[in-house]
Amino acid sequence: MPSENLNMDDLTGARRKSIAESIHTISVEELKALGEGLFPLVNHPWREKFFNFLSENSGAAFYHAVTDDSVHVIYCPAREKGIWFLPGSGMGPMQPKGLRILKEIVEGLR
Repeated sequence: MPSENLNMDDLTGARRKSIAESIHTISVEELKALGEGLFPLVNHPWREKFFNFLSENSGAAFYHAVTDDSVHVIYCPAREKGIWFLPGSGMGPMQPKGLRILKEIVEGLR
């Protein structure tokens, strides 16, 4: 499936379960290190999008999870924003349905 068609809005039961099992808080420093590893070339187009997401939401808490099919999810509950990425393949913003599911999962942790 082409990465442009990966719709994180359609969180299957298996994805939802793996997100619930793997979700954890992650510091901005850890996210920056993750971004450096994923996008080591300064001119990589996804690098800019990734680091812009971090800077646009600076000062907020972030959560990170990985689905059973290796899709990474980063969620910022304070801003109700999130992104997904499949290393080496694609990246995109979380859509409203996926954000609602992430919000439910994070609220369940508290």
